[in-house]
Amino acid sequence: MESSRIPRDSAPRAGLKLLDRVGFAGMDGWLAFSALGLLACSLFTLYEASDSSIAGAPQQYVQRQALYGLVGIIGMIAVSRIDYSRFRELRVGIYTFLCASIFAVFTFGVAARGSTNQLELPFFTFQPAELGKLLLILALAGFVIDGARRGSDAQRTIRYLALGLVPTGLVLLQDLGTSLVFGAITIAIMVASGVRWSHLAVIGAALAAFVTIVLVILPMAGTPVLKEYQQDRLTSFLNPSSTVGDAGYQQNQAKVGIGAGGTTGRGNQATQSSFGFVPERHTDFIFAVVAERYGFVGAALVLSLFALLFWRALRLMTLSKNFYGTLVAAGIATAIIFQVFVNVGMNLGIMPITGIPLPLMSYGGSAIIATFLMIGVLQSIHIESHAAQRSPWID
Repeated sequence: MESSRIPRDSAPRAGLKLLDRVGFAGMDGWLAFSALGLLACSLFTLYEASDSSIAGAPQQYVQRQALYGLVGIIGMIAVSRIDYSRFRELRVGIYTFLCASIFAVFTFGVAARGSTNQLELPFFTFQPAELGKLLLILALAGFVIDGARRGSDAQRTIRYLALGLVPTGLVLLQDLGTSLVFGAITIAIMVASGVRWSHLAVIGAALAAFVTIVLVILPMAGTPVLKEYQQDRLTSFLNPSSTVGDAGYQQNQAKVGIGAGGTTGRGNQATQSSFGFVPERHTDFIFAVVAERYGFVGAALVLSLFALLFWRALRLMTLSKNFYGTLVAAGIATAIIFQVFVNVGMNLGIMPITGIPLPLMSYGGSAIIATFLMIGVLQSIHIESHAAQRSPWID
């Protein structure tokens, strides 16, 4: 009886040891597969579509993206080995660093693509707000747990909202799109923490009133808050045909490319992306490139990988060993799916142009690395929840 058990157990244990050596043992395999699959799609798309973007260096984007992806994967593995619950203990330090790093951009930031939201480091430029998405999730979830029983319901709602609005307001002065992600994260964690729906309705009404004042009332009164080009970008999607040569140009060209892709795509005959008619085709409008070159099939593949990633993140909300992990998983899931929803909607012409990248697809080191770190935290939740059960890599 004993001898018959040894052969059956030895193979799985040997496999787990191999996975442990490369840092993958205990991870959620489907979550890792979706993230790596999206990175592979990004590299393939950049390789095919950006060969004429930089004279003399046709593959610079794909080479740098591969390097950023490698750094991100290493970071994901490293973070997955840390018990995520420790971040709750560091919530004050994390929140302080979050606000300080974003505030540093006002003094030391460099301008890029019309916004000053980056810091110039020795080897690359870094956007603190990209990493700030994860830092806000870790810190705000910790503050929610810490103050769950202090004060009335209204006091807790105001406290959580204030903690989220401080970094959101700082980012808003630098980058509108990223500030929207910060706001979505704050609301998601508040919802997951059990904030009353009546409080959320008041917040929603206040937000709607604020948007109306900024975009409609103040411009009509002759005291606009936003610059004219900023307001045009936010409102052009409502009637893009009237601004074909101005703010609506980008979305019109993206929609032409998506429509031309058909079922299986145009491949090397994709004129919209190959000839540069689609602007920012390696960043904001990379989804339009995918849809034109690879058609409905390619777009469906990318969206399916995002759906898989989102599903695994939601699943970890129920598997987490504590409520802190549930809040963190909710924040990360919201941050990723919100960016996907807005970016794809922007490409389809049903959302305003806000500059929000497509996670793990759009070119950019800070965004790629920060997203992989988010995946690493999700992997840590999975590993910790299955530690006692010694679950297989994929379950």
